[in-house]
Amino acid sequence: MVTLDVHTLTVPVGVVRMLEVLLSCVSFSVAASAGHDGSSYWAWCMFTWCFCCFTTLLILVLELTRLSARVPISWDDFTTAFAMLATLMVLAASVIYPNFFARTALPRPIAATAMSCLCFVAYAVEVGLTRAKPGEVSGFLSTVPGLLKVLEAFVACIIFISLDSGFYPRFGGLQWCVAVYSLCFIFALLIILFTICRLLALFPFSFDKVLTGYNVLAVLMYMTAVVVWPLYAFQNNPRPSPCRQCPWDGLLVVSFMTCVNLVVYIVDTVYSVRLVFFISPV
Repeated sequence: MVTLDVHTLTVPVGVVRMLEVLLSCVSFSVAASAGHDGSSYWAWCMFTWCFCCFTTLLILVLELTRLSARVPISWDDFTTAFAMLATLMVLAASVIYPNFFARTALPRPIAATAMSCLCFVAYAVEVGLTRAKPGEVSGFLSTVPGLLKVLEAFVACIIFISLDSGFYPRFGGLQWCVAVYSLCFIFALLIILFTICRLLALFPFSFDKVLTGYNVLAVLMYMTAVVVWPLYAFQNNPRPSPCRQCPWDGLLVVSFMTCVNLVVYIVDTVYSVRLVFFISPV
């Protein structure tokens, strides 16, 4: 028999989650009523608000009915990873939507942007409430390396929605860069999924050392992409004028986010090396 645990709705995390559902739903509804656009950026914003709204609502329902304890996954890792991912996704939507679709002083796009910014604040607060504190025993995704893995996967998603499928296949160098983005994204996603599904214990070798080795390899691969992408993307390819939502802007976004992910992977590598080689297990 299902019993209701109303306490889950009155604790700070529960209250914040209810605000997230409300704000993401309002953002989606107002933006949808403002008009449709066929670009990948518009689709990303709409998907972000819809996905975050329904996933947060699902988390609330499962915790209210205590069914979360019966789910065969690491629930704390799942909720922490989702909160971090939702924070990044809503932040991106709060930047992308006004930049592309709210340039005119129309009330609905402005209202959608404002609600999205408030939604980002709510998810950021949840990350602060659920993140592992120093000395606290918790799942991998609640730690700094775990949150960095979520960040790496998210930045790769921004890169993917900015790619021009009609441009990068022309050059072998750009195809290498896309391969780098894809391989690193798949590995980060596998780590997240293995952690949530509690499959890390099945590894026949030290997970921390494998993770450190992967991070070093990812840094080297991203270092090549940081050089190769702008070399092939912008050589003899100046920004056209006028250029409003033109493919050239997508090339610039990919170049910038490649640099961002390189920095994230470097931080992740330094943190992993420090944990594996310089901090003795207690």
